[in-house]
Amino acid sequence: MTPQISRRTILRATGAAAGAAGFTGVGATATAAPAAAASTGCAHPGLLHTAADLDRMAVKVKAGAAPYTAGFAKLTANGHSHSGWTPNPQATVYRGSGTPENYATLYNDIHAAYQNALRYHVSGDSAHADTAVAILNAWSAKLTKVDGSADRFLAAGLYGYQFANAAELVRDQADFDLAGFQKMLLDHFYPLSETFLDVHNGAYATNYWPNWDLTAIACVLAVGIFCDDRAKVERAVDYFKHGDGLGAIKNAIPVVHDDGLAEWLEAGRDQGHTLLGVGLMGTICEMAWNQGIDLYGYDDNRFLKGAQYVAKWSLGGEVRYTANTRQKGAPGVWSGQETASEAATVNPSMTLPIWAMISNHYTRRRGLSASYVTQIAAKSAPEGGGGDYGPNSGGYDQLGFGTLTYTRDKAENTTASPRPAAPASAAANESGSGSASDPRPQTGATASAGDLATTGSNDIVGWSAATGITALAGGLLLLRRRDRVRRESR
Repeated sequence: MTPQISRRTILRATGAAAGAAGFTGVGATATAAPAAAASTGCAHPGLLHTAADLDRMAVKVKAGAAPYTAGFAKLTANGHSHSGWTPNPQATVYRGSGTPENYATLYNDIHAAYQNALRYHVSGDSAHADTAVAILNAWSAKLTKVDGSADRFLAAGLYGYQFANAAELVRDQADFDLAGFQKMLLDHFYPLSETFLDVHNGAYATNYWPNWDLTAIACVLAVGIFCDDRAKVERAVDYFKHGDGLGAIKNAIPVVHDDGLAEWLEAGRDQGHTLLGVGLMGTICEMAWNQGIDLYGYDDNRFLKGAQYVAKWSLGGEVRYTANTRQKGAPGVWSGQETASEAATVNPSMTLPIWAMISNHYTRRRGLSASYVTQIAAKSAPEGGGGDYGPNSGGYDQLGFGTLTYTRDKAENTTASPRPAAPASAAANESGSGSASDPRPQTGATASAGDLATTGSNDIVGWSAATGITALAGGLLLLRRRDRVRRESR
């Protein structure tokens, strides 16, 4: 059965801007950058994948082109992508200590919806679209709350952005309850992520490591795009550039060295969380790019410099690390400090499905050099997805399948190609001031000492390494740090 190109053509009429990196056939060359989406809404499909991306995957796989076929084989081999998947929606999802955790049910169903939707777009088999729709509709009809310890913010951020991406791929299906799904995201995922960015669970802005902010930014951005809410998109973009928490790019990547590498703050913690952060920041940049906003290139390609640093370090190379001290705790509750003085040890066999997206953007779309990123992307290929990198939550923190979804032909005239134009309202926020329609809540609950102390998943995640060696890395834990140099340069 062939992909339903005519259906996606209709989608392009409502969001052609996101598909400007168009695909015209096997071996065709894409243009380098999308144009900005209309100011009255967002381009669709326009989260991690545009219509042009979906068409490219389908045509390349049908033609038997490498490495797309290997990437598609990883997808079809994953049990979550099978059309016989049966959803198990819950009224309340719990994540964190002290609660009856059931969030594994949620992330397994999200990945099944995403993988089936992706498989439908590549193969054209409508059974996979039907399965994805059934999963998503079941959850939007039943879910009433995301709850738990401070880890509820992680659940909202991670699964909110992933849910939106799965639903974006079937938003035009006749049986999909678009309004109901938008309501679920707006009522139960977005508020937790927005509140976290605003008040950080009542804690100091430096109490939580960068990944906490990055999950929240990803959720706010994805929900804004999915729900055609430009104010939310602009809020996420503004926080990415100017936020006070450690997930803002100049706080997460605080020191740029003269060798072109930039320190990743969380490298002073451990490798697993650092890889997660790189994947989350790449996800944010990709979703923004598909709406005509270039965060990849922001601040002289700062993200590229940070990704190069992490790639070199993860491959076993020597990197510099600037000692830094951060404040932790909550005002009026408890406070302390913690200093990180060197990059943690690494296991060069540890891998996550994050590198194909980053490598293809910088080297294929933009024509830039990214030697370490390119090397680690090749080592990690073909990338799998949820269920291929361990059985616990850390193995589902990325949607994955980047070899299939992000591999692209090199664009022509990349050095002269224009960057995507950001919406005027987003540009107005460049000064750091909020939009007049800024949806941020002005108050938030203050965390208890116990809530802060137990924040973070205690899961021990088995990360499947490229060589089959299993390395250990936790989920997202408590605390993050502020670098002295970063404070001085703000």
